[in-house]
Amino acid sequence: MKRNEPVFALIDCNSFYASCERVFRPDLAKTPIVVLSNNDGCVIARSAEAKALVKMASPYFQIKDLLRQHGIVAFSSNYALYGDISERVMCIIESMVPALEVYSIDEAFADLTGMHQDLDALGRDIREQVYRRTGIPVGVGIAGTKTLAKLANHAAKKWHKQLGGVLDLREAGRRDRLLKVTPVSDVWGIGRKMSAHLQGMNIATAWDLSCADPALLRSRFSVVIEKTARELGGTPCLALEDPDPPKQEICCSRMFGKRLTEIAPIREAVASYVMRASEKLRAQHSLCRQLRVSVRTGMLNPLEAKYANGVVVQLPYPTDDVRLLTKAAVQGLEFIFRSGFTYSKAEILLLGLCQRGEFTDDLFASAQPAAAERLMQVLDQVNGRWGRGTLRPAAVPTNPDWGMRREMMSQSYTTQIEQLWTVRG
Repeated sequence: MKRNEPVFALIDCNSFYASCERVFRPDLAKTPIVVLSNNDGCVIARSAEAKALVKMASPYFQIKDLLRQHGIVAFSSNYALYGDISERVMCIIESMVPALEVYSIDEAFADLTGMHQDLDALGRDIREQVYRRTGIPVGVGIAGTKTLAKLANHAAKKWHKQLGGVLDLREAGRRDRLLKVTPVSDVWGIGRKMSAHLQGMNIATAWDLSCADPALLRSRFSVVIEKTARELGGTPCLALEDPDPPKQEICCSRMFGKRLTEIAPIREAVASYVMRASEKLRAQHSLCRQLRVSVRTGMLNPLEAKYANGVVVQLPYPTDDVRLLTKAAVQGLEFIFRSGFTYSKAEILLLGLCQRGEFTDDLFASAQPAAAERLMQVLDQVNGRWGRGTLRPAAVPTNPDWGMRREMMSQSYTTQIEQLWTVRG
C-alpha cells in the first residue's frame, strides 16, 4: 500500500443503546434486551440476542407476552445516558486518530491516511481502549474509501468470532471476496427501493454494483449512486465532512404521557421544552429572534375532537435567555389554547437564529443585558457539572405527571449525582 493513499476507518458501537444499559447491569450480559421509543411506544433498539426474536418497530403493547416468554428485558429510552456515554466513546477515539467525523450517536469515521503503524493493530487497540474505559464494544472497519470502510465494519460484526471485531479491507483480493457475497441491499446508502431498481438491472451484489458503468448509474439514478459504485471499486469520492454548521432552527417536540385538558400542565410542558431548546441554542452559541409555540390534540381517534394551532412570537431582541424565551412561549400558548379539547402534544421551535456579531443592532433597539449572558453561563456550568435540571426556571417541574411514560427507564448513572452507581460489598 502506498503511504499517501487515503485510508478510512469506521468505528461503530455494537447494539449501542442495549450496550449502554448493560454497562451498569452486568447481570444482563447474556440476556436479550430491547429499548423502547418515547412513551414506551415501540422497539427502537435490540441486543444481538433479541434480534432473532423481536422485530424492529414492534409496538410494545403487542409484544409484552413474547418478551416475557423469552426472558427479554425491556428498557425505556434513556437518552441522557446514551448521549453521555457516546461523548465519552468519541473522545477516546478522537485521542487515537488524526481526524474524526462523528457520523451518528454510535459511529464515527476516522481518517488514517499517512499513519505508519499497523492499522489492524490500531483497530484492535481502539476496541480495547473503548471497552476498557466505557464498557462499550465496538467494531472497526478499515478500507480505502468510506463506503468500503462501512462495509468492512458490517463484516467485522457479522463474523466477529473469526475476525475479532476488526477487518482491514485494503487488500484487493479480500475486498473482492467480500463484495461478491454482500447483497447490494447491504451497501451503505442503498435502500429497499433502490435495491429493487438495481436488481432489475441484474445488479444483485456489491460486486455487481462496483463493476457497473458509473455514467449509466448517474444518468439513470443520481450522482450519489455513481459515487457509491466508484467507492466500492476503490476510488475515494467522499472525504471526512467538516462539523455541521449551526442549525438555523431548533425544535423540541414531545408527546405528553397522558392527554391534557387544562392549560396549567401544558404551560409546564411548554416551559420544559423551552428549557431544552435553549440549552441547544446556547450549545451552538446562537441567539434567537423568534419563537413558535404550537399544540395539538390526538389525530387518530375518530371519537376525539381535533384541534391544532400555533403562533410565532417576535422577541424584543436576539436572545438565548431561557427566562425571556419561556415568557414568550407561555404568552403564545395562552393565545392559542382552547378549552374543551384533549391535548396530546406541544412543540417549541426557535427561529431566526444568528450568531453574535452576525446581526446589525438597531441604534434604538433593546439588547440582551450582559447580566443575562452571565446568568446563562452559570446556569449551563452548574447543569453541566451536576446534571441537567439541577438549576432550572421555577416554571419547570421536576417530576410532572404529564411527562413521557418511561416506566422501565434505568438510572442516569453518569449525569445525575443522586443516581450514581452504588456498589455494595
